[in-house]
Amino acid sequence: MSGPIVAIDGPAGSGKSTLARRLALALDLPHVNTGTTYRAVAREALRRGTDATDGKALEEIVRSLRFTIEEPAPPRRVFVNGAPPGDELRTPEVEAVVSEVSGHPEVREALREVQRRLGESGAVMEGRDIGTVVYPEAEVKVFLHADPEERAARRQAELGEEELTRAVARRDALDARTNPFVPAPDALAVDTSGRSADEIFEEVLALVRERLPGRG
Repeated sequence: MSGPIVAIDGPAGSGKSTLARRLALALDLPHVNTGTTYRAVAREALRRGTDATDGKALEEIVRSLRFTIEEPAPPRRVFVNGAPPGDELRTPEVEAVVSEVSGHPEVREALREVQRRLGESGAVMEGRDIGTVVYPEAEVKVFLHADPEERAARRQAELGEEELTRAVARRDALDARTNPFVPAPDALAVDTSGRSADEIFEEVLALVRERLPGRG
């Protein structure tokens, strides 16, 4: 690994993506949203008609997809098969199966290899288990959390569709069972409830400057 890893973990609606994008720009690092990799597998499984309960077949899908870091405009981010991730990865159909897809150990192991490769030159990486499993050696670890009501409101505002928001709620519930949150013991826990994106960014950027002198 030739660059630093900033690990941002937390549930949907906690503010991970907003923070990760801003940090990636400030630090001149790629922004790796690991959720994109799981959604891409789920989307491809739906396209192929692959059973979401078939872990081995899903692992083969992981191996068939090409994940790269591209730079059409900053921040650099994950592309799938040479294309930027689009709205097709955030449909209710994808939301309905992505937790089952990500619950297979063989899928998670295969995608961890992908995610570690994407971070080889350094990255701001967001997900559920970055600081504990994907990059336990990350120089900076942050765990975001927020009140459930506020998380739900943020997701509703972001997604704008009641059906999709319900799908996200179901996914969160399944995720909690198949891949429960275990914050890294050395992670900075940040409660984002009632706080602005600017406040959160400044707090975490201060930690980055402390841990990574010369960055940010």
